[in-house]
Amino acid sequence: MKPEKCVGSHHPKWFGLALQALVILSKDRVQTCPSAELATYMQSEATLLRRILAILAKGGILETREGRDGGYRLRKDPYSITLAEVFTVLQVGDPLCLGIKETTGTHAFGQNMQSIFCELTTEMDRSLLEVLGRYTVGQIAERARDCKGHSFEQLENMGS
Repeated sequence: MKPEKCVGSHHPKWFGLALQALVILSKDRVQTCPSAELATYMQSEATLLRRILAILAKGGILETREGRDGGYRLRKDPYSITLAEVFTVLQVGDPLCLGIKETTGTHAFGQNMQSIFCELTTEMDRSLLEVLGRYTVGQIAERARDCKGHSFEQLENMGS
C-alpha cells in the first residue's frame, strides 16, 4: 500500500457530520438548506460544516444555490448515494493504517512487518468500502426517521 493511501486529507469525524447533513437534506420537503440551519440542527460548527459540504458538492453529491433562497441540496436520489461514495469523496484519513505503519522500523524485520501491515490494511480498506457500499443515505434517513424520540419533524419547516 502506498503511504499516501493511509493518510487521507480529512478527519474521520467529517464522515459522520457529512452523513448527518445528507440525511437532513434527504428529507422530502427540503428544497435547499443553508449551512447555518444544518449546523444549528446538528449542533455543529457552521464553518466546519461548510468545508465538508463544499467537498460533497465538488464530488457531485450536493449542489449549491446562491442568493436569498440559497443553500445546499442533494444532486441525486438519496437511495442512489452509497456511504462508500461519501467516504471516498471525503478521502477520510485512516488513523489505524497510519498508526500501524508508524510502528515499523527501517531494519529488515520492520520492513517485512510494514509489507505485511500494508497487505492487511489494503484488505481492511476493501472490507470497509464493501460494507459502506451496502448502505445508502436514503436507508440511513429511513432509520433516523424511525428513531423514537427523534425530532425529525423539526425539518418540516427547514429549507422551505
